[in-house]
Amino acid sequence: MSTQIARHWRLNSQRYQLVGEVCPNCSGKIFPPRDVCPHCADKERQPDYQFSGKGEVYSHSTVYKVPEGYEEAAPYTVALVKLDEGPLVTAQLTDVANEAVNIGMPVEMVTRKLKTQGDEGLIVYGYKFRPQMVAS
Repeated sequence: MSTQIARHWRLNSQRYQLVGEVCPNCSGKIFPPRDVCPHCADKERQPDYQFSGKGEVYSHSTVYKVPEGYEEAAPYTVALVKLDEGPLVTAQLTDVANEAVNIGMPVEMVTRKLKTQGDEGLIVYGYKFRPQMVAS
């Protein structure tokens, strides 16, 4: 098994479920997981925390000159999403026209293909955000 594939599987909880941490000292929600709480600098091991995957667009930009491996997605919009629990997450937006994105737009996390990588043709999936679906 290649190193890329092994690394890919180790990061599954962060890529597919938005699993972060909650600080036992200050109750701050942390994503991605870190060794030190960014809110209070506590170094105690933080327990896992499952984020809801819901939030709103805090800021956004459309990318026209894309990095290698992402050509088929160009142009695409990247947003800074403020999760309902507090942390800011950078992610690509999907299922929405680039010109329809606006600050404050309610969004939800979905798992989507990011790119195909390496000689093995490994398809890398990860989280993106789309406009929240309205329940009927």
